[in-house]
Amino acid sequence: MDPHPLALAHRTFFEPTWDLHLGWENARFVVLDTEATGLDVKRDHIVSYGAVGVSHFQIYLDDSFEALVPFVHNTSSVAVHGITREQAEAGMPEDEALEQFLNYLRDGVIVGHHINHDIEMINAACRRNFGFTMRNLSVDTMGLALRLADAGALNEDQLRRDFSLDGLSRFFRVRPADRHTAAGDAFITAQIFLRLLKIAKRLSWLRLGQLTQVYQPPESSG
Repeated sequence: MDPHPLALAHRTFFEPTWDLHLGWENARFVVLDTEATGLDVKRDHIVSYGAVGVSHFQIYLDDSFEALVPFVHNTSSVAVHGITREQAEAGMPEDEALEQFLNYLRDGVIVGHHINHDIEMINAACRRNFGFTMRNLSVDTMGLALRLADAGALNEDQLRRDFSLDGLSRFFRVRPADRHTAAGDAFITAQIFLRLLKIAKRLSWLRLGQLTQVYQPPESSG
């Protein structure tokens, strides 16, 4: 079977793209959050996307994306994100929302808090609708914060080892507006990410590979 045209288009974004050995200061980061009907990647579906672009130490509100996707049944997740089946009826079909998101994302470096789960959900939708998965690099803000803390660059007495989105918001004095909405959480995460980038720069973590590195807990001395 021939690849879906969207799969071919997505592939072309990565012919000239970011490299792990390159400096990140000119990279386009896309800070992303999704809300879904639940946490099961195989069974649940994304109901909303929220994303905003970050580059050159700035958040670009004119480089943003939001989409709402209809779903069949209200689940317990409605208590978290507040989107009901009736409200989501005004959204666009899953394949259309996904296509628009991928065309917005292009080869951007995906950033988010616990971002691997969001990526897994999007990739499940990509496989379901178009038969491919994303190739984008990604940065987990929680993992980056943990690595900076282990490097001694964060005041752990003030942070109190709370690396949740709320904990980092308090630590960096970011106002958690529109919490638990995709667009709101993406904007909160973008503000935290900018602060983490400035700390990473002070440590001379200047290559993309140093940001995208997966966090590994230090080995216990015992």
